[in-house]
Amino acid sequence: MVDDEPTVRMLVGDTLAELGYQAIEAADATSGLKVLESDVKIDLLISDIGLPGGMNGKQMADKARLRRPDLKILFITGYAENAAVANGHLEPGMQVMSKPFAMDKLAARIRSIIEER
Repeated sequence: MVDDEPTVRMLVGDTLAELGYQAIEAADATSGLKVLESDVKIDLLISDIGLPGGMNGKQMADKARLRRPDLKILFITGYAENAAVANGHLEPGMQVMSKPFAMDKLAARIRSIIEER
């Protein structure tokens, strides 16, 4: 889970815990990429698009896919960023969810993505 807003990380982390998953949190793309480039098992990357530090969430995901080509990705983002990502055409296994969203909708989307074969 990569988001620069601590509240968002907490809420998403709580949702993941309720679903039985362990969340690994990062506040920026550089920190997130370190985890993604490690040997830790990751079922799903959830990331904001707009991140501080010079690398956005889409760039981080693209780099992570070099090491993990089958990585499933859910971007959570504001409307303007959503339009920017959609115009860039998402690859298979990448989805976008616009903020704000209800936590039950997030939980349903997470479950659907992870269980998708």
